[in-house]
Amino acid sequence: MTCWCPCITFGRVAEIVDRGATSCGTSGALYALLATVTGCQFVYSCVYRGKMRAQYGLGDDAACADCCVHFWCNKCALCQEYRELVARGYDPKLGWHLNADRAAAAGAAPAVQYMGR
Repeated sequence: MTCWCPCITFGRVAEIVDRGATSCGTSGALYALLATVTGCQFVYSCVYRGKMRAQYGLGDDAACADCCVHFWCNKCALCQEYRELVARGYDPKLGWHLNADRAAAAGAAPAVQYMGR
């Protein structure tokens, strides 16, 4: 998916990192617009790599390195970020709200259970 349409992968990552404040569609559309008009979509996507670092305590603050990674291999960087979210228990395809609902349901008390024979 990322090879042919990185805007979708970026949108999914951005929605989870922003905790639902920005939708997948909005982030992906802005990414595609920047890619089409300026070719500088890596500037936008490297910001989210920094946000992810800060949220999850991933190494030291390396803004310059993040921009270099996104400039030289943007698609690889997006795949890394996507896999990091999956490793942390998120399913980026579902979006933030469904992931939050799923986490709440997993932490909730079990439904009423009846003993069967």
